[in-house]
Amino acid sequence: MIKLGYKASAEQFAPSELLDFAVMAEDCGFDSVFISDHFQPWRHEGGHAPHAFVWMGALGARTSRITIGTSVMTPTFRHHPSLVAQTFGTLGAMFPGRVVLGIGTGESLNEVPATGIAWPEAKERTARLKEAVTLIRKLWSEDRVSFEGQYFRTENATIYDRPDQMVPIYIAGAGPVMAKYAGLTGEGFICTSGKAPELYTETLLPKLTEGLAQAGRPEKAVARMIEMKVSFDADMARAMDDTRYWAALSLTPEEKMSVEDPVEMQRLADSLPIERAAKRWIVSTDPDEHVERIRRYIDLGFDHLVFHMPGQDQRRALSLYAEQVLPRLRAL
Repeated sequence: MIKLGYKASAEQFAPSELLDFAVMAEDCGFDSVFISDHFQPWRHEGGHAPHAFVWMGALGARTSRITIGTSVMTPTFRHHPSLVAQTFGTLGAMFPGRVVLGIGTGESLNEVPATGIAWPEAKERTARLKEAVTLIRKLWSEDRVSFEGQYFRTENATIYDRPDQMVPIYIAGAGPVMAKYAGLTGEGFICTSGKAPELYTETLLPKLTEGLAQAGRPEKAVARMIEMKVSFDADMARAMDDTRYWAALSLTPEEKMSVEDPVEMQRLADSLPIERAAKRWIVSTDPDEHVERIRRYIDLGFDHLVFHMPGQDQRRALSLYAEQVLPRLRAL
């Protein structure tokens, strides 16, 4: 069964306002709410960066049904894996069966300003993530954990408040290494829409399947989650202009990977023409066109679609999508 979620734009809205939107998403029939863990937003002016873990606790207390998760956070620099295990153990115990830990290797924009570290190469970031996952799972399943890794260590550590079952770990990736790793060990895989079709058909999904096969796991062992970037409105000009706030997403990895200052990220994003800012998004006034373009991802095997809506009027966006698009998707 396809799950339909809402991406809570923590970088765009104040925490209490965003919380109201997420509660509304449950009322509108969405199945999940995911939030990114940013220390700094994509934009300096008008940007926000609430503590995702605190916000998730508040959302869990105000809702009763939706799945709540990070898409994504990094358990290797600002957050020690032991703290992540404790935090998500607590969330999982408070809201059993409703919490997902979505993780990735991180971005310098979030990790460098808060820690002052020299941003490592991708190989080290991947190694740190894998070690962190091993430690988190040990802390969730064992008592008195003494762990001696290359990057992390613990001594007789115990997580006293944890769920009866381990919180699912969804692993985000934009390339073959992390996609395969998700197949090897994750409960879910996370990626984003709007990239070249061959990235999904020739790299990400085949590598995910390769990892599953290598680990001897069934295909359905891993949820396939994708953040769908959608801008839907009766006014095409408004639907296009709504994407401008998120123009940074249209920067290439080379343009933004080493940018650690939201002021500079904002400058780069604002220099893009609106056509390029909107390139990553499904922008249309026609609900059937949205469904048809979203269906391509469903046909590829994605079974958890989390909708990121770029406009300032999130209540309007949620209502329109819930009324005109979600029923059509569920009918598929």
